[in-house]
Amino acid sequence: MFTGIIEEVGTVLALRPEGNVARLAIRAEVVREGLHVGDSLATNGVCLTVERIEPAQLLLTMMPETLRRTTLQHLKPGDRVNLERALQFNGRLGGHLVAGHVDGVGVLLQITGVGEERVLTFSMPRELARFIAPKGSITIDGISLTVVDAGTDTFSVSLIRHTLANTTLATLTVGSRVNLEVDLLARYLDRLLTAHEESGGLTLEKLRELGY
Repeated sequence: MFTGIIEEVGTVLALRPEGNVARLAIRAEVVREGLHVGDSLATNGVCLTVERIEPAQLLLTMMPETLRRTTLQHLKPGDRVNLERALQFNGRLGGHLVAGHVDGVGVLLQITGVGEERVLTFSMPRELARFIAPKGSITIDGISLTVVDAGTDTFSVSLIRHTLANTTLATLTVGSRVNLEVDLLARYLDRLLTAHEESGGLTLEKLRELGY
């Protein structure tokens, strides 16, 4: 589990296919502290397992499903990636609960802004629209952000100077593809409501049965 607060922007050294998996080598300094083999490391919002920790690099494993469903398959040497170690439950939850399980890929459609503010508008798979609402949370390439506006197939987020300076978002251009993860609470609430609709709908009586 992660928070979506980026700890470091690392650099891709290599992406090596090996059979049906791939090994991602990255250079990083901050996230090395306290990191162990077998730990999870969110990389552009994707939960990956640390396979080896070497003096000059970290080696992470990517399974076929990860390669199919995320943008990581397109990484190349020199690319920058957002990194975050797994959440410690004795710390502050500065963003929102992030699982590192990508729900879909979005595309940057527009960049606008006045002064220090930047507003980015992204396309999204239509099946994710029901999970994304204004003032709700969304994870973009591992970054916890607040939704400004949302439609049936697009949404926008507003960025402050700190976020631009400490993540890869400042390097995005129109057409860039990003990993999207919807809010966990929205996902489970949707599942709960769907189950009740299939059984006849969510009524006041059923709410009372659930203790509301």
